[in-house]
Amino acid sequence: MAGEPRIAQKGPFVLEMQPGKVWWCACGRSNNQPFCDGSHKGTGLSPMPCEITEAKTVAFCGCKHSANKPFCDGSHRKL
Repeated sequence: MAGEPRIAQKGPFVLEMQPGKVWWCACGRSNNQPFCDGSHKGTGLSPMPCEITEAKTVAFCGCKHSANKPFCDGSHRKL
C-alpha cells in the first residue's frame, strides 16, 4: 500500500544544476531535499530519476503534488 507523500515545503526548491542524473525525493521524508536519501523505504513511494542535460536553473517540486514531477507546476498554491 502506497503512503501519501509529506509536503517538504510549500514552494519549489530552486537550484542551479549541472548536467547529470539525480534522484528526486517523491516521499518528502528525505533530509537532503529535494533529492533522495533513502528515507522512502517502507512507504511504498519511490524516488524519480531526473536527467539534467545542460547547466540551468531548475525548480524542483517541494510539495510533492506536482502534475509535472519532479518539477514545480504551482500545485503548492492549492494545498
